[in-house]
Amino acid sequence: MLGVLAAVALGFVLRLKGIHNPLLDHPGWRQGDEASIARNFAALRYNIFYPQTNYNGPPPNYVELELQIVPFLVATFYKIFGVHEIAGRIVTMLFSLGTIAVLAFFARWLFASATAGLLAALFYAIMPGSVYYGRTFTPDTAMVFFMTAALYATARLVIDREGWRMRDVLWCAALIAMALLAKPVAAVAVVPILVLLVERAYSGRTFRPLSALALVAAPLVILLLYDRIVGSHAEWHWASGILALHVLPALRASLQSAGAFGAKAAQFRVMLGVLAYGMIGPAISAAALLGFFLTPATIRSRSLLWSWLAAGLAYIFVVVTVERVDYYTFPLLPLAALAAAGFMQRLIGAIERSAIPAAGKYACAALALAAFAAAVYQNHEIVKPYYAYSKAVYRNAIALDRVLPQAALVVMGHYDPSVLYYIGRYGWEEDPYLWTPLDEQSAMRKGARYFIAIERNRFYRNVELCAWMQRFPLLPAGAQWPVYVTDPKLVKPHADEQWRAFRNAEKRGQARDWLTARGLCTNS
Repeated sequence: MLGVLAAVALGFVLRLKGIHNPLLDHPGWRQGDEASIARNFAALRYNIFYPQTNYNGPPPNYVELELQIVPFLVATFYKIFGVHEIAGRIVTMLFSLGTIAVLAFFARWLFASATAGLLAALFYAIMPGSVYYGRTFTPDTAMVFFMTAALYATARLVIDREGWRMRDVLWCAALIAMALLAKPVAAVAVVPILVLLVERAYSGRTFRPLSALALVAAPLVILLLYDRIVGSHAEWHWASGILALHVLPALRASLQSAGAFGAKAAQFRVMLGVLAYGMIGPAISAAALLGFFLTPATIRSRSLLWSWLAAGLAYIFVVVTVERVDYYTFPLLPLAALAAAGFMQRLIGAIERSAIPAAGKYACAALALAAFAAAVYQNHEIVKPYYAYSKAVYRNAIALDRVLPQAALVVMGHYDPSVLYYIGRYGWEEDPYLWTPLDEQSAMRKGARYFIAIERNRFYRNVELCAWMQRFPLLPAGAQWPVYVTDPKLVKPHADEQWRAFRNAEKRGQARDWLTARGLCTNS
Protein backbone atom coordinates (compact mmCIF):
# COMPACT_ATOMS: atom_id res chain seq x y z
CA MET A 1 0.00 0.00 0.00
CA LEU A 2 2.87 2.38 0.72
CA GLY A 3 4.20 1.72 -2.77
CA VAL A 4 0.84 2.68 -4.31
CA LEU A 5 0.76 5.87 -2.27
CA ALA A 6 4.30 6.65 -3.43
CA ALA A 7 3.25 6.16 -7.08
CA VAL A 8 0.25 8.45 -6.57
CA ALA A 9 2.47 11.01 -4.87
CA LEU A 10 4.93 10.90 -7.78
CA GLY A 11 2.06 11.34 -10.21
CA PHE A 12 0.79 14.28 -8.18
CA VAL A 13 4.15 16.05 -8.22
CA LEU A 14 4.60 15.54 -11.97
CA ARG A 15 1.13 16.94 -12.67
CA LEU A 16 1.73 20.13 -10.71
CA LYS A 17 3.78 21.67 -13.53
CA GLY A 18 1.80 24.48 -15.14
CA ILE A 19 -1.14 23.96 -12.81
CA HIS A 20 -1.64 27.75 -12.53
CA ASN A 21 -1.29 28.40 -16.27
CA PRO A 22 -4.20 30.04 -18.08
CA LEU A 23 -6.21 27.60 -20.16
CA LEU A 24 -4.35 28.72 -23.28
CA ASP A 25 -1.84 25.90 -23.25
CA HIS A 26 -2.42 22.82 -25.40
CA PRO A 27 -5.22 22.04 -26.27
CA GLY A 28 -6.57 25.54 -25.65
CA TRP A 29 -9.61 25.11 -27.87
CA ARG A 30 -10.89 22.09 -25.90
CA GLN A 31 -10.01 23.56 -22.52
CA GLY A 32 -11.79 26.77 -23.48
CA ASP A 33 -14.91 24.80 -24.35
CA GLU A 34 -14.85 22.90 -21.06
CA ALA A 35 -14.22 26.05 -19.02
CA SER A 36 -17.02 27.91 -20.79
CA ILE A 37 -19.44 25.05 -20.18
CA ALA A 38 -18.50 24.95 -16.49
CA ARG A 39 -18.97 28.70 -16.06
CA ASN A 40 -22.27 28.56 -17.93
CA PHE A 41 -23.51 25.74 -15.69
CA ALA A 42 -22.78 27.95 -12.71
CA ALA A 43 -24.05 31.23 -14.16
CA LEU A 44 -26.87 30.30 -16.53
CA ARG A 45 -28.38 26.86 -16.02
CA TYR A 46 -27.17 24.43 -13.39
CA ASN A 47 -28.34 21.29 -15.20
CA ILE A 48 -25.87 18.71 -16.48
CA PHE A 49 -28.16 17.88 -19.41
CA TYR A 50 -27.92 21.44 -20.75
CA PRO A 51 -24.25 22.18 -21.53
CA GLN A 52 -23.68 25.40 -23.45
CA THR A 53 -20.72 27.24 -24.88
CA ASN A 54 -20.01 30.96 -25.40
CA TYR A 55 -20.17 31.02 -29.18
CA ASN A 56 -22.82 30.90 -31.93
CA GLY A 57 -24.50 34.03 -30.70
CA PRO A 58 -26.32 35.00 -27.53
CA PRO A 59 -27.18 32.28 -25.03
CA PRO A 60 -28.51 29.69 -24.79
CA ASN A 61 -26.01 27.84 -26.99
CA TYR A 62 -26.65 24.21 -26.10
CA VAL A 63 -24.24 21.63 -27.50
CA GLU A 64 -24.38 17.87 -27.99
CA LEU A 65 -21.35 16.49 -26.18
CA GLU A 66 -20.52 13.71 -23.77
CA LEU A 67 -21.90 13.96 -20.23
CA GLN A 68 -20.06 16.96 -18.82
CA ILE A 69 -18.83 15.33 -15.63
CA VAL A 70 -15.73 17.48 -15.11
CA PRO A 71 -17.37 20.84 -15.99
CA PHE A 72 -20.38 20.08 -13.78
CA LEU A 73 -18.17 19.20 -10.81
CA VAL A 74 -16.21 22.39 -11.43
CA ALA A 75 -19.44 24.42 -11.71
CA THR A 76 -20.42 23.10 -8.28
CA PHE A 77 -17.08 24.35 -6.98
CA TYR A 78 -17.72 27.73 -8.65
CA LYS A 79 -21.07 28.09 -6.91
CA ILE A 80 -19.43 27.60 -3.54
CA PHE A 81 -16.07 29.35 -3.94
CA GLY A 82 -16.40 31.51 -7.06
CA VAL A 83 -14.85 31.09 -10.51
CA HIS A 84 -11.26 29.85 -10.37
CA GLU A 85 -10.16 27.94 -13.48
CA ILE A 86 -7.60 25.96 -11.51
CA ALA A 87 -10.54 23.93 -10.19
CA GLY A 88 -10.85 22.34 -13.64
CA ARG A 89 -7.23 21.24 -13.55
CA ILE A 90 -7.56 19.91 -10.01
CA VAL A 91 -10.65 17.82 -10.80
CA THR A 92 -8.89 16.35 -13.83
CA MET A 93 -5.81 15.63 -11.72
CA LEU A 94 -7.89 13.77 -9.16
CA PHE A 95 -9.28 11.49 -11.86
CA SER A 96 -5.75 10.91 -13.18
CA LEU A 97 -4.41 10.06 -9.74
CA GLY A 98 -7.41 7.78 -9.21
CA THR A 99 -6.46 5.88 -12.37
CA ILE A 100 -2.95 5.36 -11.00
CA ALA A 101 -4.43 3.75 -7.88
CA VAL A 102 -6.93 1.63 -9.85
CA LEU A 103 -4.15 0.31 -12.10
CA ALA A 104 -2.15 -0.71 -9.05
CA PHE A 105 -4.99 -2.96 -7.88
CA PHE A 106 -5.81 -4.06 -11.44
CA ALA A 107 -2.26 -5.25 -12.19
CA ARG A 108 -1.81 -6.84 -8.76
CA TRP A 109 -4.95 -8.92 -9.41
CA LEU A 110 -4.23 -9.63 -13.10
CA PHE A 111 -0.68 -10.88 -12.52
CA ALA A 112 -1.11 -12.04 -8.91
CA SER A 113 1.79 -9.81 -7.95
CA ALA A 114 2.06 -6.73 -5.75
CA THR A 115 5.21 -5.81 -7.67
CA ALA A 116 3.30 -5.77 -10.94
CA GLY A 117 0.68 -3.56 -9.32
CA LEU A 118 3.29 -1.05 -8.21
CA LEU A 119 4.97 -1.07 -11.62
CA ALA A 120 1.69 -0.47 -13.49
CA ALA A 121 0.91 2.46 -11.20
CA LEU A 122 4.39 3.93 -11.70
CA PHE A 123 4.28 3.51 -15.47
CA TYR A 124 0.94 5.27 -15.78
CA ALA A 125 2.10 7.96 -13.36
CA ILE A 126 5.00 8.96 -15.63
CA MET A 127 3.61 8.47 -19.15
CA PRO A 128 3.96 11.79 -21.02
CA GLY A 129 0.32 11.82 -22.14
CA SER A 130 -0.90 10.82 -18.71
CA VAL A 131 1.18 13.49 -17.01
CA TYR A 132 0.33 16.36 -19.29
CA TYR A 133 -3.33 15.65 -19.97
CA GLY A 134 -3.74 14.61 -16.35
CA ARG A 135 -3.77 18.33 -15.49
CA THR A 136 -5.68 19.85 -18.40
CA PHE A 137 -9.32 20.94 -18.24
CA THR A 138 -10.52 18.13 -20.55
CA PRO A 139 -12.88 15.12 -20.23
CA ASP A 140 -10.54 12.32 -21.33
CA THR A 141 -8.91 11.65 -17.97
CA ALA A 142 -12.29 11.14 -16.31
CA MET A 143 -13.29 8.75 -19.11
CA VAL A 144 -10.10 6.72 -18.68
CA PHE A 145 -10.65 6.51 -14.92
CA PHE A 146 -14.16 5.09 -15.28
CA MET A 147 -13.14 2.83 -18.17
CA THR A 148 -10.21 1.33 -16.24
CA ALA A 149 -12.31 0.88 -13.11
CA ALA A 150 -15.08 -0.73 -15.17
CA LEU A 151 -12.71 -3.20 -16.82
CA TYR A 152 -11.11 -4.10 -13.49
CA ALA A 153 -14.41 -4.61 -11.67
CA THR A 154 -16.01 -6.50 -14.56
CA ALA A 155 -12.99 -8.75 -15.14
CA ARG A 156 -12.96 -9.72 -11.47
CA LEU A 157 -16.68 -10.42 -11.57
CA VAL A 158 -16.53 -12.58 -14.70
CA ILE A 159 -13.29 -14.44 -13.93
CA ASP A 160 -13.34 -14.79 -10.14
CA ARG A 161 -16.95 -14.90 -9.02
CA GLU A 162 -18.81 -18.17 -9.40
CA GLY A 163 -22.10 -16.63 -8.39
CA TRP A 164 -23.06 -13.15 -9.57
CA ARG A 165 -24.89 -11.02 -7.06
CA MET A 166 -27.21 -8.47 -8.61
CA ARG A 167 -25.53 -5.60 -6.79
CA ASP A 168 -22.15 -6.61 -8.29
CA VAL A 169 -23.64 -6.70 -11.80
CA LEU A 170 -25.27 -3.31 -11.27
CA TRP A 171 -22.03 -1.85 -9.92
CA CYS A 172 -20.08 -3.00 -12.98
CA ALA A 173 -22.84 -1.80 -15.32
CA ALA A 174 -22.80 1.60 -13.59
CA LEU A 175 -19.06 1.93 -14.09
CA ILE A 176 -19.36 0.98 -17.76
CA ALA A 177 -22.19 3.50 -18.18
CA MET A 178 -20.16 6.26 -16.53
CA ALA A 179 -17.23 5.50 -18.83
CA LEU A 180 -19.42 5.66 -21.94
CA LEU A 181 -21.13 8.83 -20.76
CA ALA A 182 -17.80 10.45 -19.88
CA LYS A 183 -16.79 9.90 -23.51
CA PRO A 184 -18.32 7.33 -25.89
CA VAL A 185 -14.88 6.21 -27.10
CA ALA A 186 -14.82 4.17 -23.89
CA ALA A 187 -16.77 1.66 -26.01
CA VAL A 188 -13.29 0.24 -26.63
CA ALA A 189 -13.73 -1.43 -23.23
CA VAL A 190 -16.91 -3.22 -24.33
CA VAL A 191 -14.92 -5.54 -26.62
CA PRO A 192 -12.74 -7.16 -23.91
CA ILE A 193 -15.80 -7.39 -21.67
CA LEU A 194 -17.68 -9.29 -24.38
CA VAL A 195 -14.68 -11.57 -24.90
CA LEU A 196 -14.57 -12.38 -21.19
CA LEU A 197 -18.30 -13.08 -21.17
CA VAL A 198 -18.02 -15.42 -24.16
CA GLU A 199 -15.13 -17.27 -22.50
CA ARG A 200 -17.20 -17.60 -19.34
CA ALA A 201 -20.20 -18.89 -21.30
CA TYR A 202 -18.13 -21.65 -22.91
CA SER A 203 -16.08 -22.50 -19.82
CA GLY A 204 -18.63 -24.82 -18.29
CA ARG A 205 -18.97 -22.58 -15.25
CA THR A 206 -22.16 -20.97 -14.02
CA PHE A 207 -23.33 -18.38 -16.53
CA ARG A 208 -26.36 -16.11 -16.31
CA PRO A 209 -27.28 -14.83 -19.78
CA LEU A 210 -29.72 -12.19 -18.53
CA SER A 211 -27.15 -10.76 -16.11
CA ALA A 212 -24.53 -10.74 -18.86
CA LEU A 213 -26.96 -9.00 -21.23
CA ALA A 214 -27.83 -6.40 -18.60
CA LEU A 215 -24.16 -5.83 -17.89
CA VAL A 216 -23.48 -4.71 -21.47
CA ALA A 217 -26.84 -3.57 -22.80
CA ALA A 218 -27.92 -1.34 -19.91
CA PRO A 219 -24.93 1.06 -20.25
CA LEU A 220 -25.47 1.31 -24.02
CA VAL A 221 -29.17 2.09 -23.53
CA ILE A 222 -28.29 4.76 -20.96
CA LEU A 223 -25.83 6.31 -23.43
CA LEU A 224 -28.45 6.36 -26.20
CA LEU A 225 -31.04 7.92 -23.89
CA TYR A 226 -28.59 10.60 -22.79
CA ASP A 227 -27.68 11.39 -26.39
CA ARG A 228 -31.35 11.68 -27.32
CA ILE A 229 -32.06 14.01 -24.40
CA VAL A 230 -29.14 16.33 -25.14
CA GLY A 231 -29.57 16.14 -28.90
CA SER A 232 -33.20 17.23 -28.63
CA HIS A 233 -32.28 20.76 -27.57
CA ALA A 234 -28.68 21.12 -28.81
CA GLU A 235 -27.87 23.65 -31.52
CA TRP A 236 -24.39 22.21 -32.11
CA HIS A 237 -24.24 18.46 -32.71
CA TRP A 238 -20.56 17.81 -32.16
CA ALA A 239 -20.48 14.11 -31.32
CA SER A 240 -22.93 12.83 -33.94
CA GLY A 241 -21.70 15.41 -36.44
CA ILE A 242 -18.09 14.24 -36.26
CA LEU A 243 -19.22 10.63 -36.62
CA ALA A 244 -21.60 11.25 -39.52
CA LEU A 245 -19.65 13.89 -41.44
CA HIS A 246 -16.07 12.74 -40.96
CA VAL A 247 -15.51 9.31 -39.41
CA LEU A 248 -18.03 7.18 -41.29
CA PRO A 249 -17.40 8.71 -44.75
CA ALA A 250 -13.64 8.20 -44.32
CA LEU A 251 -14.17 4.58 -43.26
CA ARG A 252 -16.55 3.96 -46.17
CA ALA A 253 -14.06 5.43 -48.63
CA SER A 254 -11.22 3.29 -47.25
CA LEU A 255 -13.29 0.15 -47.80
CA GLN A 256 -14.23 1.11 -51.35
CA SER A 257 -10.92 2.43 -52.65
CA ALA A 258 -7.42 0.95 -52.44
CA GLY A 259 -5.94 4.44 -52.57
CA ALA A 260 -8.12 5.67 -49.69
CA PHE A 261 -7.27 2.55 -47.70
CA GLY A 262 -3.57 3.11 -48.29
CA ALA A 263 -3.84 6.73 -47.17
CA LYS A 264 -5.74 5.66 -44.05
CA ALA A 265 -3.17 2.95 -43.34
CA ALA A 266 -0.41 5.56 -43.62
CA GLN A 267 -2.21 7.77 -41.10
CA PHE A 268 -2.68 4.72 -38.90
CA ARG A 269 1.08 4.20 -38.76
CA VAL A 270 1.57 7.88 -37.96
CA MET A 271 -0.92 7.82 -35.11
CA LEU A 272 0.60 4.62 -33.70
CA GLY A 273 3.89 6.51 -33.60
CA VAL A 274 2.21 9.41 -31.84
CA LEU A 275 0.72 6.99 -29.32
CA ALA A 276 3.99 5.16 -28.67
CA TYR A 277 6.21 8.24 -28.47
CA GLY A 278 4.04 11.15 -27.42
CA MET A 279 1.47 9.49 -25.16
CA ILE A 280 2.99 6.32 -23.68
CA GLY A 281 6.68 7.17 -24.00
CA PRO A 282 9.39 5.19 -25.83
CA ALA A 283 10.65 3.12 -22.90
CA ILE A 284 7.22 2.07 -21.61
CA SER A 285 6.03 1.40 -25.16
CA ALA A 286 8.91 -1.03 -25.70
CA ALA A 287 8.17 -2.80 -22.41
CA ALA A 288 4.44 -2.94 -23.23
CA LEU A 289 5.08 -4.45 -26.65
CA LEU A 290 7.21 -7.17 -25.07
CA GLY A 291 4.59 -7.62 -22.39
CA PHE A 292 1.99 -8.88 -24.83
CA PHE A 293 4.24 -11.81 -25.74
CA LEU A 294 6.20 -12.34 -22.52
CA THR A 295 3.57 -12.22 -19.78
CA PRO A 296 4.04 -13.89 -16.40
CA ALA A 297 2.68 -17.42 -16.05
CA THR A 298 0.46 -16.15 -13.23
CA ILE A 299 -1.62 -13.91 -15.53
CA ARG A 300 -5.36 -14.48 -15.08
CA SER A 301 -6.43 -13.58 -18.62
CA ARG A 302 -4.31 -13.03 -21.69
CA SER A 303 -7.42 -12.53 -23.78
CA LEU A 304 -8.26 -9.44 -21.69
CA LEU A 305 -5.06 -7.75 -22.84
CA TRP A 306 -5.24 -8.92 -26.46
CA SER A 307 -8.91 -8.06 -27.00
CA TRP A 308 -8.37 -4.64 -25.41
CA LEU A 309 -5.45 -4.11 -27.78
CA ALA A 310 -7.46 -5.26 -30.82
CA ALA A 311 -10.35 -2.94 -29.95
CA GLY A 312 -7.97 -0.03 -29.36
CA LEU A 313 -6.17 -0.52 -32.67
CA ALA A 314 -9.50 -0.76 -34.53
CA TYR A 315 -10.61 2.46 -32.84
CA ILE A 316 -7.41 4.23 -33.89
CA PHE A 317 -7.84 3.03 -37.47
CA VAL A 318 -11.48 4.09 -37.70
CA VAL A 319 -11.55 7.29 -35.63
CA VAL A 320 -8.11 8.64 -34.79
CA THR A 321 -6.88 8.50 -38.39
CA VAL A 322 -9.64 11.04 -39.10
CA GLU A 323 -9.57 13.11 -35.91
CA ARG A 324 -5.78 13.15 -35.64
CA VAL A 325 -5.43 14.28 -32.04
CA ASP A 326 -2.94 12.60 -29.75
CA TYR A 327 -5.13 12.44 -26.64
CA TYR A 328 -7.79 10.55 -28.60
CA THR A 329 -5.51 7.53 -28.08
CA PHE A 330 -5.97 7.77 -24.29
CA PRO A 331 -7.96 4.48 -23.97
CA LEU A 332 -4.77 2.53 -24.71
CA LEU A 333 -2.61 4.10 -21.98
CA PRO A 334 -3.86 1.94 -19.07
CA LEU A 335 -3.45 -1.14 -21.27
CA ALA A 336 0.17 -0.18 -21.97
CA ALA A 337 0.81 0.26 -18.25
CA LEU A 338 -0.57 -3.23 -17.54
CA ALA A 339 1.33 -4.92 -20.36
CA ALA A 340 4.59 -3.20 -19.43
CA ALA A 341 4.13 -4.16 -15.79
CA GLY A 342 3.56 -7.78 -16.80
CA PHE A 343 6.77 -7.89 -18.80
CA MET A 344 8.82 -6.25 -16.05
CA GLN A 345 7.34 -8.62 -13.48
CA ARG A 346 8.46 -11.58 -15.60
CA LEU A 347 11.91 -10.06 -16.06
CA ILE A 348 12.27 -9.40 -12.34
CA GLY A 349 11.18 -12.95 -11.56
CA ALA A 350 13.75 -14.33 -14.00
CA ILE A 351 16.53 -12.28 -12.39
CA GLU A 352 15.47 -13.33 -8.88
CA ARG A 353 15.55 -17.01 -9.85
CA SER A 354 18.82 -16.76 -11.70
CA ALA A 355 22.28 -17.67 -10.41
CA ILE A 356 23.44 -14.06 -10.63
CA PRO A 357 25.34 -13.12 -7.45
CA ALA A 358 23.64 -10.80 -4.98
CA ALA A 359 25.93 -7.94 -6.01
CA GLY A 360 24.85 -8.39 -9.63
CA LYS A 361 21.18 -8.32 -8.63
CA TYR A 362 21.73 -5.08 -6.70
CA ALA A 363 23.45 -3.66 -9.78
CA CYS A 364 20.41 -4.61 -11.89
CA ALA A 365 18.15 -2.86 -9.38
CA ALA A 366 20.31 0.27 -9.51
CA LEU A 367 20.30 0.16 -13.30
CA ALA A 368 16.50 -0.16 -13.27
CA LEU A 369 16.17 2.90 -11.03
CA ALA A 370 18.47 4.88 -13.32
CA ALA A 371 16.43 3.80 -16.36
CA PHE A 372 13.23 4.82 -14.60
CA ALA A 373 14.65 8.26 -13.80
CA ALA A 374 15.80 8.64 -17.41
CA ALA A 375 12.30 7.69 -18.62
CA VAL A 376 10.74 10.32 -16.35
CA TYR A 377 13.06 12.96 -17.78
CA GLN A 378 12.54 11.85 -21.38
CA ASN A 379 8.76 11.82 -20.98
CA HIS A 380 8.85 15.32 -19.53
CA GLU A 381 10.85 16.58 -22.48
CA ILE A 382 8.38 15.02 -24.93
CA VAL A 383 5.45 17.11 -23.69
CA LYS A 384 7.44 20.16 -22.62
CA PRO A 385 6.31 22.25 -25.64
CA TYR A 386 2.67 21.68 -24.70
CA TYR A 387 2.97 23.83 -21.58
CA ALA A 388 3.76 26.96 -23.60
CA TYR A 389 1.09 29.61 -24.11
CA SER A 390 1.01 33.19 -25.35
CA LYS A 391 1.23 35.58 -22.42
CA ALA A 392 0.43 38.46 -24.78
CA VAL A 393 -2.83 36.83 -25.86
CA TYR A 394 -3.77 36.24 -22.23
CA ARG A 395 -3.00 39.86 -21.26
CA ASN A 396 -4.92 41.21 -24.25
CA ALA A 397 -7.97 39.07 -23.53
CA ILE A 398 -8.04 40.06 -19.85
CA ALA A 399 -7.59 43.74 -20.78
CA LEU A 400 -10.48 43.52 -23.21
CA ASP A 401 -12.65 41.86 -20.58
CA ARG A 402 -12.13 44.95 -18.40
CA VAL A 403 -13.03 47.39 -21.16
CA LEU A 404 -16.09 45.84 -22.82
CA PRO A 405 -19.56 46.26 -21.30
CA GLN A 406 -20.59 43.18 -19.34
CA ALA A 407 -23.57 42.32 -21.56
CA ALA A 408 -21.76 42.96 -24.85
CA LEU A 409 -22.11 40.46 -27.69
CA VAL A 410 -18.97 40.19 -29.80
CA VAL A 411 -17.72 38.71 -33.04
CA MET A 412 -14.20 37.40 -32.47
CA GLY A 413 -12.10 37.04 -35.62
CA HIS A 414 -10.29 33.91 -34.43
CA TYR A 415 -11.13 30.25 -33.83
CA ASP A 416 -10.31 29.54 -30.18
CA PRO A 417 -12.88 29.17 -27.38
CA SER A 418 -10.18 29.71 -24.77
CA VAL A 419 -9.54 33.28 -25.97
CA LEU A 420 -13.26 34.03 -26.08
CA TYR A 421 -13.50 32.54 -22.59
CA TYR A 422 -10.97 35.02 -21.20
CA ILE A 423 -12.59 37.91 -23.05
CA GLY A 424 -15.56 36.83 -20.99
CA ARG A 425 -18.32 37.52 -23.50
CA TYR A 426 -20.82 35.60 -25.62
CA GLY A 427 -20.97 35.90 -29.37
CA TRP A 428 -19.38 34.36 -32.43
CA GLU A 429 -15.89 33.07 -33.18
CA GLU A 430 -15.17 33.20 -36.89
CA ASP A 431 -12.36 33.14 -39.42
CA PRO A 432 -11.87 36.83 -40.33
CA TYR A 433 -10.78 35.84 -43.83
CA LEU A 434 -14.05 33.98 -44.52
CA TRP A 435 -16.44 36.25 -42.62
CA THR A 436 -18.38 38.65 -44.88
CA PRO A 437 -20.18 42.00 -44.43
CA LEU A 438 -23.47 40.11 -44.77
CA ASP A 439 -22.41 37.74 -41.97
CA GLU A 440 -21.49 40.71 -39.81
CA GLN A 441 -24.78 42.45 -40.48
CA SER A 442 -26.63 39.27 -39.52
CA ALA A 443 -24.70 39.14 -36.22
CA MET A 444 -25.42 42.82 -35.61
CA ARG A 445 -29.15 42.24 -36.05
CA LYS A 446 -28.83 39.64 -33.28
CA GLY A 447 -27.09 42.14 -31.02
CA ALA A 448 -23.34 41.99 -31.84
CA ARG A 449 -21.75 45.34 -31.04
CA TYR A 450 -18.02 44.63 -31.27
CA PHE A 451 -15.80 42.99 -33.88
CA ILE A 452 -12.41 41.87 -32.52
CA ALA A 453 -9.80 41.45 -35.26
CA ILE A 454 -7.40 39.12 -33.44
CA GLU A 455 -5.95 37.63 -36.62
CA ARG A 456 -5.09 40.96 -38.22
CA ASN A 457 -3.34 39.57 -41.27
CA ARG A 458 -6.30 37.40 -42.26
CA PHE A 459 -8.66 40.27 -41.54
CA TYR A 460 -6.63 42.70 -43.66
CA ARG A 461 -6.48 40.14 -46.49
CA ASN A 462 -10.28 40.06 -46.53
CA VAL A 463 -10.46 43.41 -48.31
CA GLU A 464 -14.26 43.44 -48.60
CA LEU A 465 -14.87 42.89 -44.89
CA CYS A 466 -12.03 45.16 -43.82
CA ALA A 467 -13.23 47.99 -46.07
CA TRP A 468 -16.80 47.62 -44.83
CA MET A 469 -15.70 47.70 -41.19
CA GLN A 470 -14.14 51.15 -41.71
CA ARG A 471 -17.61 52.62 -41.24
CA PHE A 472 -17.28 51.95 -37.52
CA PRO A 473 -15.00 53.56 -34.93
CA LEU A 474 -12.29 51.62 -33.17
CA LEU A 475 -12.43 51.05 -29.44
CA PRO A 476 -10.27 53.95 -28.23
CA ALA A 477 -8.35 52.40 -25.32
CA GLY A 478 -7.55 49.26 -23.41
CA ALA A 479 -7.42 46.86 -26.34
CA GLN A 480 -4.27 45.61 -28.08
CA TRP A 481 -6.30 44.11 -30.94
CA PRO A 482 -8.31 46.26 -33.36
CA VAL A 483 -11.85 46.30 -31.93
CA TYR A 484 -14.54 47.88 -34.09
CA VAL A 485 -17.59 49.23 -32.26
CA THR A 486 -20.33 47.90 -34.55
CA ASP A 487 -23.18 49.95 -33.13
CA PRO A 488 -25.40 51.21 -35.99
CA LYS A 489 -25.83 54.46 -34.07
CA LEU A 490 -22.08 55.12 -34.27
CA VAL A 491 -21.61 54.72 -38.03
CA LYS A 492 -19.13 57.35 -39.26
CA PRO A 493 -20.30 60.23 -41.46
CA HIS A 494 -19.90 59.57 -45.19
CA ALA A 495 -19.48 55.81 -44.51
CA ASP A 496 -21.76 54.88 -47.40
CA GLU A 497 -19.90 57.17 -49.79
CA GLN A 498 -16.60 55.58 -48.82
CA TRP A 499 -18.07 52.11 -49.29
CA ARG A 500 -19.33 52.98 -52.78
CA ALA A 501 -15.91 54.35 -53.69
CA PHE A 502 -14.31 51.09 -52.54
CA ARG A 503 -16.81 49.08 -54.57
CA ASN A 504 -16.00 51.08 -57.69
CA ALA A 505 -12.28 50.48 -57.14
CA GLU A 506 -13.03 46.78 -56.59
CA LYS A 507 -14.81 46.60 -59.95
CA ARG A 508 -11.67 48.01 -61.58
CA GLY A 509 -9.54 45.38 -59.84
CA GLN A 510 -7.92 48.05 -57.62
CA ALA A 511 -9.45 47.25 -54.24
CA ARG A 512 -6.13 46.66 -52.50
CA ASP A 513 -4.52 49.74 -54.05
CA TRP A 514 -7.48 51.87 -52.98
CA LEU A 515 -7.14 50.72 -49.38
CA THR A 516 -3.35 51.08 -49.33
CA ALA A 517 -3.53 54.62 -50.69
CA ARG A 518 -5.73 55.58 -47.73
CA GLY A 519 -3.65 53.72 -45.17
CA LEU A 520 -6.43 51.22 -44.50
CA CYS A 521 -6.24 47.45 -43.87
CA THR A 522 -2.47 47.37 -43.71
CA ASN A 523 0.07 46.61 -41.02
CA SER A 524 2.33 49.48 -42.07
